[in-house]
Amino acid sequence: MFSSIAGRSVLVTGGTKGIGKGIARVFASAGAHVVITGRDEGSAVAAASELTALGGGTVTYVLGDVASAESCRDMVAAAVGRNGGLDVLCANAGIFPDSPLATMTEADMDLVYSTNVKGTMLSVQAAIEALTASGHGRVILTSSITGPITGFPGWSHYGASKAAQLGFMRTASIELAPRGITVNAVLPGNIETEGLADLGAGYRASMEASIPMKRLGVVDDIGHAALFFATDEAAYVTGQALVVDGGQVLPESLAALDAAG
Repeated sequence: MFSSIAGRSVLVTGGTKGIGKGIARVFASAGAHVVITGRDEGSAVAAASELTALGGGTVTYVLGDVASAESCRDMVAAAVGRNGGLDVLCANAGIFPDSPLATMTEADMDLVYSTNVKGTMLSVQAAIEALTASGHGRVILTSSITGPITGFPGWSHYGASKAAQLGFMRTASIELAPRGITVNAVLPGNIETEGLADLGAGYRASMEASIPMKRLGVVDDIGHAALFFATDEAAYVTGQALVVDGGQVLPESLAALDAAG
C-alpha cells in the first residue's frame, strides 16, 4: 500500500486534454489538489468542470503557454497561491505536428522545440523553489517512446524533442537532488487520445497490430505511472524513464508477434 498523496498540490501542464487530463484525473482521484494548464479557455473550463465532478481532490485551471518563462512563473504562482505550495510538477505539455524532414521548415522545428523542450525546461525552472519548499518535490516529465527508443516518419522533430527531454532529465535530476526533488519521466506508447483519433482508423489498426497486448493504452495508464513517481515510496528513484507501451518496443518484427500466437 502506497502512502496517500491526498491534500498535496499538483500542477499538470497541458492538462486540459489527452494524456495530461488523464494524469490530472488520477491525481485528483487520489485526493490531490490539481491545477491544470492550457492555452484554450474553453477546453480548460470543460476539463476542470468534468474532473471536479468526479469527486476527490480539487481541480482548477490557469491559462498559460509553457514556451514563455513569465507564463510558467504565473502557473506555478497560481498553484502555490491556491493550494498552499507545490509538491508535484507534471511537465506534460507537448505538441506533435506531422512534417516530413525533406519539407520541414525552420518554423516547424522551432514550434516543436519551443513547446516540448524549452517548455519543459522553463516549467521545471519556474517550480524549483516551490518544490524545494515542499520537502518532497517531484517532477514527472511526459516524454515518449518516439525519439528515445523508436522512430516514425514525419516526426523527426518530435522524436528529437522527446529524446532531448531525457537528456535534460538526467542532469536536472543531479542538480535538484540536493534540494530533495526527484526528476523522472514516463514514456507513453500509443495511447488513446483525441490526438490519436485524428490520425485515422488505419493508423490505429496498424498500431494495435504491432502491440503485444493488442490494444492501445488509455490516459489513466500514464496517470498511474506518474502517480507512482509522486509517492513517498518513490523518493529514492530519480533520473529514470518508465516505458508504458503494452510491450510495443519489444518485438523485433511483426513476425515475432505472429509467432506468439
